[in-house]
Amino acid sequence: MNAVLATPPATSADAAAHFAGRLALETDCADVAAAMAGGAPGFVLVDARGPTAFARGHLPGAVNIPHREITAERLAGHAAGTLFVVYCAGPHCNGGDRAALRLAGLGRPVKLMIGGITGWLDEGFTLATGA
Repeated sequence: MNAVLATPPATSADAAAHFAGRLALETDCADVAAAMAGGAPGFVLVDARGPTAFARGHLPGAVNIPHREITAERLAGHAAGTLFVVYCAGPHCNGGDRAALRLAGLGRPVKLMIGGITGWLDEGFTLATGA
């Protein structure tokens, strides 16, 4: 028996719940790009890296809030139900996860853009530069 078959698959109901849960917590680069291109994405796009990395290149339309600086005071200008979509450098970086955890801890709706900057560039999208 091979490794794929060694563990039986989940039931369809369990698989549906699992993947629905992931989609409630994550989004991808293509969906973010399409939403941002529409002009009114319905979320705040947050680059959770430091200001130097942000200035070197970030997603167009993103705001820079390093994960360590996510506080209730910093978010006070956003309505309580505002969705935040966070990202960091890429799959090798947990800054997006840290930002998402801080936002969730503050009672804010949040999704992680999987892939981060690396995924964005892999999809062929460009970066903005500057502060």
